[in-house]
Amino acid sequence: MFHVPSSDGVTLAVHELAGSSELPPLLLSHATGFHAHCYVPIARALGDRFHCLALDYRGHGESTQVPGWKVDWARFGDDALAVAHAVAPEGGLVGFGHSMGGSALVMAACREPSLFSRLVLFEPIAHQPGRSDLSEADMRTIPIVSGALRRRTRFASHDDAYGNFRSKPPMSLMTDDALRNYVDFGFRDVVDEFGGPAVELRCSPQLEAGIFMTGRDNGVWPLLAGLLTPAVVIGGRVEEMQPSSGTEAFAAQVPNGEYVLLSHQTHFGPFSHPEEIADFIARPA
Repeated sequence: MFHVPSSDGVTLAVHELAGSSELPPLLLSHATGFHAHCYVPIARALGDRFHCLALDYRGHGESTQVPGWKVDWARFGDDALAVAHAVAPEGGLVGFGHSMGGSALVMAACREPSLFSRLVLFEPIAHQPGRSDLSEADMRTIPIVSGALRRRTRFASHDDAYGNFRSKPPMSLMTDDALRNYVDFGFRDVVDEFGGPAVELRCSPQLEAGIFMTGRDNGVWPLLAGLLTPAVVIGGRVEEMQPSSGTEAFAAQVPNGEYVLLSHQTHFGPFSHPEEIADFIARPA
């Protein structure tokens, strides 16, 4: 692991997951509430072809956060761009982004297209303008937001946390390796109220919910027509009120965009089908 400075004094953790520095660089960019190590299964499948690196966005994993920060998606673009500069200063970077992580890569590539050779985006978040606005109270009732706010943050051990998530969808869709990494690197050791050992979630439910609540106005949609980097945009089974419902329209806005439908996958596709996603990343442009 090494660290990269970003805006607002944030320090980002960057992890080398697989491959050697002699190989072409690949940056893996995670979804909201997750972190770099959830993508180890994808990296392992690509370690003979890429130097696989992944970042933890601000407030996630081992990266820092500004106290009391009000979510601004543009700052995730700052994070992606800072790491892209650090790992591929001469350009030629392939980026894989999942959900929020895909949107962050789009922001970075639009700011400095010379850094990126290709993007593979799994259900990136960008909303068309003109959709009806919802109040904050209404947003809190949306299942993905209310679910984040109810998320349990503390367990007696990593094994206890793993057992909890293994038994419940959608986390139960993850491969054992991906889920184990989510728990092992997504929870920190703490002391409980009785002075005993416990583990606590690194990404707070409030931050996760805040990212979901501000996703409609993340500013990514107007950027798509100016995205010069070739992009493969992958969507899982199309479902109403899910990111998959807008993936085809997203791809149509990108000048060099290609839409791929994987109807047997969900929004957790990179966690449930890592080798299949790795094949798309490795495919020649």
